[in-house]
Amino acid sequence: QVQLVESGGGLVQAGGSLRLSCAASGGTFSRYTMGWFRQAPGKEREFVAAINWSGGNTYYADVVKGRFTISRDNAKNRVYLQMNSLKPEDTAVYYCAAGEIYYSSSTYYTEPARYKYWGQGTQVTVSS
Repeated sequence: QVQLVESGGGLVQAGGSLRLSCAASGGTFSRYTMGWFRQAPGKEREFVAAINWSGGNTYYADVVKGRFTISRDNAKNRVYLQMNSLKPEDTAVYYCAAGEIYYSSSTYYTEPARYKYWGQGTQVTVSS
């Protein structure tokens, strides 16, 4: 059983930056693909970014590509999401997730059902 706890959310002006962190415990962190998803009010949960178990492969939603960067530190059991050039439409609850995904196709990394463990979420609000 893996427990995930997100932190780093908050209120920021458009154009600003935030760094989200997700701390994992209770499992072998390095065996899991880690992902970030977000959910805005009245919308479905959507994929943001993912990183494979080694950190060698990363995947991004088109809407965040070039602005967000996912990284991980297997020694610290943490995954990060650096968010730059934030926009009001980035406002959402951001969730960290862990799953055993070993496929080569990027499609698998974007599907919430592929992730077994989820954090409680952290609110990100971007004001215009």
